[in-house]
Amino acid sequence: EQLLESGGGSALAGGSLTLSCAASGFKHKSSYMGWFRQTPGKGREGVATIDPDDIMTYADNVKGRFTASRDNPKNTLYLQMNNLKPEDTAMYYCAALFTDQVDTLRPLISVRGPWAWSDFGSWGQGTQVTVSS
Repeated sequence: EQLLESGGGSALAGGSLTLSCAASGFKHKSSYMGWFRQTPGKGREGVATIDPDDIMTYADNVKGRFTASRDNPKNTLYLQMNNLKPEDTAMYYCAALFTDQVDTLRPLISVRGPWAWSDFGSWGQGTQVTVSS
């Protein structure tokens, strides 16, 4: 099982970057996938997540600026980041949970929130995004 991220880098405020996350080696077809980010001294923050029904959830501070999408045949998740701000600077991580236990997870997620599946997921190595003003 592997998640391979690409596309990080540097951008000026107001600019754009696109991240990609290619998943391989997973057994099951149904998946939760998502993007998270972390800065030094802060906890991990959910950015965007997509569930097995292709329902997308975004963090409030990226709504209207970031767009996540998934290419199911390619098992690839994308994050289009527009109108970047310096506060978007972080290490961005892709996470995925390929599972045949979707119905078991639904009650957990309804209680704990749309990011809860990530506690059981696999993680990529991270890609740095740096936004300068």
